[in-house]
Amino acid sequence: MEQELENLRKRNTELEREAKEGKEREDSLWQQLVQANARLRVLEEAEERLSAEIGELEAHALEEARAYESRIQQLLDQLHKITDVS
Repeated sequence: MEQELENLRKRNTELEREAKEGKEREDSLWQQLVQANARLRVLEEAEERLSAEIGELEAHALEEARAYESRIQQLLDQLHKITDVS
């Protein structure tokens, strides 16, 4: 009976140690998850800023292309007038 009680105490000690280690692993994983979520938020915000900047650049490039096309058309019109007069 005493041997059985001693075995139960040892087993209890082992289980308590394993439970403590499991809790420590869980806490560590939880902290890693929190850090990963924080990094994800930063990346998502950066992606949103980049998307907005790309949109602005595309709009600006389109305006520039239209202005350039308009200037080319004006120059072509002038060239036609000059060649028609000659």
